[in-house]
Amino acid sequence: MISGASGAAAAGASAPAGGAAPLPALEWKFSQVFGERAIGEEVQEVDIISAIEFDKTGEHLATGDRGGRVVLFERMDGRDQRTRRELERADSVGPRHPEYRYSTEFQSHEPEFDYLKSLEIEEKINKIRWCQTANAAQFLLSTNDKTIKLWKVTEKKLKQVKNLNVDPGARGNGSPMTSSMGLNLKSFAPRLSNEAVNRPAPAISPDFVFPPGGIPSLHLPSVVWSNETALVARCRRVYANAHAYHINSISSNSDCETYISADDLRINLWNLEVSDQSFNIVDIKPTNMEDLTEVITSAEFHPTQCNMLAYSSSKGSIRLIDMRQSALCDRHTKLFEETEPPGARSFFTEIIASISDIKFARGGRYILSRDYMTLKLWDVNMESAPVATFKVHEYLRPKLCDLYENDSIFDKFECCLSGDGTRVATGSYSNLFRVFGATPGSEEASTLEASKTPNRRLMTPPSKPGSRLANLARGRRDNRRGSESPGAELNGGVHDFTSKLLHLAWHPAANVIACAASNSLYMYYA
Repeated sequence: MISGASGAAAAGASAPAGGAAPLPALEWKFSQVFGERAIGEEVQEVDIISAIEFDKTGEHLATGDRGGRVVLFERMDGRDQRTRRELERADSVGPRHPEYRYSTEFQSHEPEFDYLKSLEIEEKINKIRWCQTANAAQFLLSTNDKTIKLWKVTEKKLKQVKNLNVDPGARGNGSPMTSSMGLNLKSFAPRLSNEAVNRPAPAISPDFVFPPGGIPSLHLPSVVWSNETALVARCRRVYANAHAYHINSISSNSDCETYISADDLRINLWNLEVSDQSFNIVDIKPTNMEDLTEVITSAEFHPTQCNMLAYSSSKGSIRLIDMRQSALCDRHTKLFEETEPPGARSFFTEIIASISDIKFARGGRYILSRDYMTLKLWDVNMESAPVATFKVHEYLRPKLCDLYENDSIFDKFECCLSGDGTRVATGSYSNLFRVFGATPGSEEASTLEASKTPNRRLMTPPSKPGSRLANLARGRRDNRRGSESPGAELNGGVHDFTSKLLHLAWHPAANVIACAASNSLYMYYA
């Protein structure tokens, strides 16, 4: 399923060498779902997930939605809770896959209005990036179109009010005064008549007389620390008024002190501790906007070298820049761009070549990019062509005109790599996502659906025996070419362009994928 330069290394520091045998295909299974939609339930626009990100350890997962909320999940205790008898009945006792539970959520952004430009700024979360952990506190960056915020999430003990003046035997219709003060009026029966004690009066009887020594049961409540804890999110910094265009990317640096933010024409460098100043390091805005030929679509810091970063453009190129060369990095160190085959240009060529997302492999040797039709794996030492190209949904190429008319051709799909760099993944339409083997000679190409049965295959409509055999044969040939042969048969040629799987993330150390299907978060393991 890989086309491109032969004999190339795999995408990761621990990937097998070129002479090693390809890894067997993974068998993906459903793990968990959060926010599953019931049949016929209408999804609110604000509940649609717009960002997913694991932290570097994989212990925490964050999602953002179009309502400006950030939801955090934490990994559950990995110990096997089954009894000894259940373990003995099991065929094998291997390590359990990571499972997560809801931990907390908070409102990150609110809708705003730019009065100078008369534009409404949505609260939608565009990106989330985890920062370095400090003093048992989690830090993360979240951004909408204009404003970036730094959040600190800490675990705090809860305070509890004890020794309240409440009579344990008080009932709902009793006197508010007597029940709140916990007065045992019957103990002072000699001073009160039976009628004054037993009647359900709204207040203490005017005949009541406080005893000379006071009422021992009446005291001030006390506030004590309980053993219960809860996660509390607090906004530590707000980085605003630095972008004239919509922010499409943020990326934390390996120095744990700085990060970058990118919009259509500029990339800014920030210090996490300074919210009122940033440095413009990339500016592709021409003097005359009519001369504009491309825009920045994604930007990412190198995972280990704090002076290196890469950014992609709408023309399908990736530029690697070194911040040590100059204050304004208007010249790239390397340019990764595939030569266009002669005679292959059409009206849609430049549109589908636009890169929507880039990711560095863990070691920084490889860059994964996603354009509309393909995934491409680039070696930073080879600029002329990708070392591997994975065709995601080639069966949609004849439908580009329809996709252009309904604006689906401008959808921005994300991509991700496994922690060891041996596999890559990205999303498609009809809530499908694809996993490819990235090692040389691998033919792994799994197509899964974001549901509780990810491996199900929807039946194709009845057809003539001859055409069915022809379709199957064509599917086998496409499979060898590395195209999306199962996709055309997966849903009988009916593609749901409203159900698109744009956002997904791969666990940094385990074969676990989290992906968003509308307002639902699905997790799978292998």
